[in-house]
Amino acid sequence: MFPLKTFVSERRAANLCQQIRWRDGVYCPRCRGESVIRYGSYRVFQRYRCKNCDRTFNDQTGTVFEHSAVELRKWFLAVSTYIRFNTSLRQLDVEIDVSYKTVYRRVQRPQEALDAPRPQLEGPVEIDELYVKAGLKGRERDRPSRSRGLSTCGRGTYEQDKPPVFILADRGTGNRYVLQAKAADESTIRLLLADRTEESLTVYTDGFRAYEPLDEDDAFDREFVVHGDGEYANGDVHVNTCESHGSLARSWLSPHRGVSKDKLTPYLRTFQPRRQVFRKPGEDALKTILETAL
Repeated sequence: MFPLKTFVSERRAANLCQQIRWRDGVYCPRCRGESVIRYGSYRVFQRYRCKNCDRTFNDQTGTVFEHSAVELRKWFLAVSTYIRFNTSLRQLDVEIDVSYKTVYRRVQRPQEALDAPRPQLEGPVEIDELYVKAGLKGRERDRPSRSRGLSTCGRGTYEQDKPPVFILADRGTGNRYVLQAKAADESTIRLLLADRTEESLTVYTDGFRAYEPLDEDDAFDREFVVHGDGEYANGDVHVNTCESHGSLARSWLSPHRGVSKDKLTPYLRTFQPRRQVFRKPGEDALKTILETAL
């Protein structure tokens, strides 16, 4: 269910912000000191004073929602629907009655704050790639607007406005990773598979030639299927998990109407927490989402 009570009352939203922001204890966002006392209130938010630096702050200080005239409950609604239901930013500016530029700045900041996923692979690992048509959007003073002639078939590179996105599915841990790359070549593949717990990692791939050098490396035990020959699974050897996750990633990008290749990585990072909250109940899902934003 959708946690409607949180979005109806500004005080409920403030209490939830306090609960999640200080889940490990209250500390000063400026000097990181933990010697803090309550010091009145600021609107519906609790105010604090740090004994170390003598500065005051509240529950919003230092978050992406600081210094915003828009109510906190509206930002919670925007971030929640954006990640959980993949609502476009254009739709959000209509729903919460805020300009598109304001929504873009506030909602994109949690995107940019997300850390890059660092795969620690146990194996066996499936690896596959997809290619996203993502040129430079908009019009700048030093370049023309993006051409829509991005209809070349097959594989591409970042320079060709068709960057590869690698999907890694670790069967040992159940984790899945979506990582943008400059090009789909041997050096990139080796870099993605570098962090592993086993000396010899079992890797399942398709018949793409960039994976062939793994056959000659003792650090990898490569098994593959050749899709061009109509072979999609041979027992445990397949990349169906990657292809399924890749189709979800494409669906995630679709409502945003063409993402610039320079902004593609933050969108893909936001796709990761969406999978974590997909089947969670409303209140738990909202808390998980806000933990990434606060």
